[in-house]
Amino acid sequence: MDAVDLVLRKYDGRPHRRVTGRLLGEDEFGTWIGTPRGTTVRFSYGLRRISWTGSDSVRLIPRDRWWLAMFSAEPSRSEIYCDVSTPARRTGPREFTVIDLDIDLIRFRADGRVVIDDEDEFAEHRVHFGYPDDVVAGATGAAAELHAALTGGAEPFAGHYRGWLARVGRPARRWSPFR
Repeated sequence: MDAVDLVLRKYDGRPHRRVTGRLLGEDEFGTWIGTPRGTTVRFSYGLRRISWTGSDSVRLIPRDRWWLAMFSAEPSRSEIYCDVSTPARRTGPREFTVIDLDIDLIRFRADGRVVIDDEDEFAEHRVHFGYPDDVVAGATGAAAELHAALTGGAEPFAGHYRGWLARVGRPARRWSPFR
């Protein structure tokens, strides 16, 4: 399977987050990328610049939609984590890039509760970066669409993702920063 980078930037173009996964395939919902437990995630903000995933996950990059989704296996507390973003663009033969628009939706494994996170950050950045009306409409529309899908049992959120998640294998060896 081919390695593929998923790059998230902020509206002003600065780097936000990057993860390299394995291209698993495509279906009617979009492109699926596997990120096994121990996959490196690089952050461009805060004190934590590098982290490793704590559970197997599969990431969905939908076609022409204003969001990305990550479906995680146990022991992750969140079953599904969605980033509201601009539609993904293929920016290289093995790279997808999006602009993260701050709003996140999370469905928790234990009780199925869905929360919308960082709407305050979206409102702040809307003013700070001057999000145009079409970006605001895309982001707020995506948040509403995702909330309805996550609470209403729509695919790929109901269970379709489980077949893709089953394809995610563990890396042979995890790099340790203490070596």
